[in-house]
Amino acid sequence: MKTKLLVIITIIMLSSIFSLFAQGFQPPTEGKAVVYFVRVTHYGLAISFEYFHQDKYIGVFKGQNYFRYECDPGEQLFWASTENKEFVTADLKAGGTYIVIVDVIMGAWKARVGLTPISVNDQKLFERAEKLINKKKPIVTSEAKIENMNKKLNDFITEKLEKYNNDWKNDKNFKHISADMAIPPDAL
Repeated sequence: MKTKLLVIITIIMLSSIFSLFAQGFQPPTEGKAVVYFVRVTHYGLAISFEYFHQDKYIGVFKGQNYFRYECDPGEQLFWASTENKEFVTADLKAGGTYIVIVDVIMGAWKARVGLTPISVNDQKLFERAEKLINKKKPIVTSEAKIENMNKKLNDFITEKLEKYNNDWKNDKNFKHISADMAIPPDAL
């Protein structure tokens, strides 16, 4: 009896772990929203971009990959950092799945980053993102690295958010993810 119970518990635990790292679109947890940051280009494969949600470091990846980020619905601020800092504002709805294309732009010293939110109406980009998401597992930054980087980059994050709030958000026209840009469930 104990052996059967142990086998059942093991199967349940493994299936939940594998679903966390599964390829393909995964719906958000109840009451949450999910954003896929997708880099569909082969350009600048060796260049890593670091990603932030408001005042928190959330991950890093390079090359033609993507990562899935789940968060609370409502008004959010996402940004990426390399030679430049690129921001995207968001108004996410609970249960919504959103895609942000990560653009690689030639820079002076290294590649610059761009963030372009898309909907299913952006057919070519959506199809490229969908193909990549269905083909590969998402990049996952370990919790230990996220915690370490949040400590290490605390002053940097504070400085960049001050610059964003005091200068950049008024001077630059950053892109926005509206609630209606959620990918319809039948398109996933």
